Amino acid sequence: MARRNRTGVIWGLAAVLSVSAGAAQADSTITIATVNNGDMVVMQKLSAQFEQQHPDIHLRWVVLEENVLRQRVTTDIATKAGQFDVMTIGNYEVPIWAKQGWLEPMDNLPASYAVDDLLKPVRDALTYNGKLYGLPFYAESAMTYYRTDLFDKAGLKMPDAPTYEQIRGFADKITDKAHQVYGMCLRGKPGWGENMAYVTSLVDAEGGQWFDMQWKPTIDTPAWKKAITYYSDILKTDGPPGATSNGFNENLALFGSGHCGMWIDATVAGGLLYDKKQSSVADKVGFAPMPTGSYKGGPTWLWSWNLGIPASSKQKDAARAFVTWATSKEYIRLVAKENGWVSVPPGTRQSTYDSPDYKSAAPFAGFVLNAINVANPKGATEQPRPYEGAQFAAIPEFQGIGTQVGQTIAGTLSGQSTVDQALKTAQSATERTMRQAGYPKK
Repeated sequence: MARRNRTGVIWGLAAVLSVSAGAAQADSTITIATVNNGDMVVMQKLSAQFEQQHPDIHLRWVVLEENVLRQRVTTDIATKAGQFDVMTIGNYEVPIWAKQGWLEPMDNLPASYAVDDLLKPVRDALTYNGKLYGLPFYAESAMTYYRTDLFDKAGLKMPDAPTYEQIRGFADKITDKAHQVYGMCLRGKPGWGENMAYVTSLVDAEGGQWFDMQWKPTIDTPAWKKAITYYSDILKTDGPPGATSNGFNENLALFGSGHCGMWIDATVAGGLLYDKKQSSVADKVGFAPMPTGSYKGGPTWLWSWNLGIPASSKQKDAARAFVTWATSKEYIRLVAKENGWVSVPPGTRQSTYDSPDYKSAAPFAGFVLNAINVANPKGATEQPRPYEGAQFAAIPEFQGIGTQVGQTIAGTLSGQSTVDQALKTAQSATERTMRQAGYPKK
């Protein structure tokens, strides 16, 4: 009988290694670490079909909240502990970990996998020295979601290219706290991939950046002050209570249950918000590009959640079989069959966007495809910068820096600090981290 952990119970290394070396060839157990996002929950549910097709491979699941997942898999792979055989990781980690020799290359894939069907910007972000080191489960850019009924009621029209100034005015007009409708929902939960993913993109839009060309942090600057003041003010005035507890999943739930007038976040949410089985406002959702600030044409959001195989895995062949299954065209068709085309993992394959069924079910499909195809995380900030990335800085130290700064920025929402105090604290802490890490590198 296939053994599956549907409750997120964390299985230890000893359990993984309990399969004897001789039995592993015929009967393998792989442990999969993933995030508790909706698409991954579906993957876990549908994995019974993989096990039916591969009766010699059993799956154990470790399903974690985003910040915890990142901490666990980073610790595991850096220490070569070998607890996980498949890791759900981002396009931030893939090239950095590939350079360290921590990931298995995804080469010699079967022709049926159709590597060329993977969208080029997504594929390029997972490539190091000409080889893929992760296979994309879903990918995203970012966009603005809004309630069309609330806009109609207030006599508002969303522009084709909204500015942050316009968005602030809209949020003020559609907020109705007496009825628990909040004009703007944004990530407030601390974390380099939670609140700082959005905050970094906002800073970019106001002409700011993380570091100058000498790797000196540039946090305590006018551009950051403008961005964080906007962020803090709009959430205090028009946001839901307890914003510092709200990450992607929490805001998704708020919007889907009718409590958000607008939400600026990842394009992957479109398939969830337009799904009538999951969203009470599915027929009242409009979308627009990310707002623009004082600096236009900067780096743009590109993220993917990918399945990678750590070099420390003892079950690489079985892990590869699962990873290729879960990121294949066949898996996308399986999700469409089980849950409807609007719910398929987006952003990875041209064939998805060529499907008439998907285009019919997902009114946002063309918008998202274009947003990903033109995404430019290597784009120029207003002042020259030594790193790449739109919603993160693609250096190993950023995971720690972004999380620490994220906690400091969250303090401006809870009233623990002013914007000026937060920026000074974040600047000092980041300067110290960069010195300890030996920047500027010789």
